Amino acid sequence: MASARKTLLTGSITFVAGLALWLFGLDVEIFIFTPSKVGVVLMVIGGLETLYGIYKSISTDDAARGRP
Repeated sequence: MASARKTLLTGSITFVAGLALWLFGLDVEIFIFTPSKVGVVLMVIGGLETLYGIYKSISTDDAARGRP
C-alpha cells in the first residue's frame, strides 16, 4: 500500500509542478526550451503516474480482500 501512495503522491507533485510551469512560463522563452511546453509534458506524465497510483491502490485493495 505504501508503494501505491508513493506513486500517487509523486504523480500529483509532478502534475502540480507542470501546471505551475504551464501557467507562469507562457511569456518566458529559454534558449533551448519553452517552460510552458515542458509544463504540458510534465502534466501528462504526472497525470498518468497519478492514474497508475490509483490503479495500484485499487488492485492492492482487491488482492487484500481476496478478489482475483
